Amino acid sequence: MSHCPFCKYVEDRDREIIIDETPNTLTILSNPALAKAHCLIVPKRHVENISELTDDEKKEIFNQLIKTQLLLLKKFRGVDICQNYRPFLPQSKLKVNHLHFHLIPRGFEDELYKKSQIYEKEIFTDLNKEELNEVKDFILT
Repeated sequence: MSHCPFCKYVEDRDREIIIDETPNTLTILSNPALAKAHCLIVPKRHVENISELTDDEKKEIFNQLIKTQLLLLKKFRGVDICQNYRPFLPQSKLKVNHLHFHLIPRGFEDELYKKSQIYEKEIFTDLNKEELNEVKDFILT
């Protein structure tokens, strides 16, 4: 997929951003200024959803997540690991239609926290039992 930036990384093997490589994955540096050493684990094969991964790809991705997290924890106090699936958004610099996992180094009240995640407290308000049951019913039915 020539329009996919991650497929381009796989084709070009840009050594400046590649941290590690396995038969099915690349571990690369992302480039956000608010989270230096932000890494991405990317399957080499173009897939958009976790459900499309082969068993070998799943195993390698998970092993790379652990390996990279341990590497980052030598330098940082914490690491956020996340994966976003938002097919309803068009591809852009902020959203790529190629499955990838973020490893974001974190520290207490770091720059990313100061700019955005300070609002976490409002987002994670507890639901009451009725609301929990509604959500559970919605997911399971």
